[in-house]
Amino acid sequence: MHHSDRFRGKIALVTGSGRGIGKSIALRLAAEGADVAVNYFRNRQPAEDTAAAIQDLGRRAVVVRADVGKPGDLETLIASTVEALGGLDILVHNAASGYNRPVMEQRVKGWDWTLNINARAALFLAQYAAPHLAARGGGAIVNISSIGSQRVLPEYVVVGASKAALEAVTRYLAVELAPQNIAVNAVSAGMVRTDALQHFPGMREQFEERFAYALERTPAGRIIAPEDVAAAVAFLCSPDAVMIRGQTILIDGGASLGF
Repeated sequence: MHHSDRFRGKIALVTGSGRGIGKSIALRLAAEGADVAVNYFRNRQPAEDTAAAIQDLGRRAVVVRADVGKPGDLETLIASTVEALGGLDILVHNAASGYNRPVMEQRVKGWDWTLNINARAALFLAQYAAPHLAARGGGAIVNISSIGSQRVLPEYVVVGASKAALEAVTRYLAVELAPQNIAVNAVSAGMVRTDALQHFPGMREQFEERFAYALERTPAGRIIAPEDVAAAVAFLCSPDAVMIRGQTILIDGGASLGF
């Protein structure tokens, strides 16, 4: 684990932090001294497990259930975090959802659902969080995107559009929140191996094929791990990154560079 104390005394909220990339981010921030609010919507147990792991690191943790697709839940999520932990310094919007279907099979409901959870939530979470960050002298907001915001992936149209919107929201937040000493950026990831893949049992072979394909095209020679994404998020939340604003940092081992 990381023994740096750069987030000692800081309070972080990571949306969708029960498992996968969100869990890695929560644990990385805690390992570097932060107290963390763990958020989930559907499955409480993984969130409790993440919180227990944070407490094992000697930090405080609170579990808050919220549907980030609902604006009322967003307000409650920020309020509950501040009430339980005493403030807020770092906000990471990682919770994501989406309907993976081709263009001709998309429905309006799937579009609304995906855009609201992935992009709209980032705007209103920032709106509710900003006064609390400002009250503690500023802070950092990091949104988790994906390469599908720029590149065309199979059946990814609404998620890709939501992530492109998320990156645009990130730029606007960076400019408008800068006077309050709040740095806002995004981290975008290529294909990451997470437990989420086991929710698509029929697609295991397809995923293995995609990983093999991705690996072949990754100059760094391995598939990205959740910890790689977490390390970049931690950097963007640190004083070292204070002059990086409104950027989307791509973590893909160089895969997108090739022809």
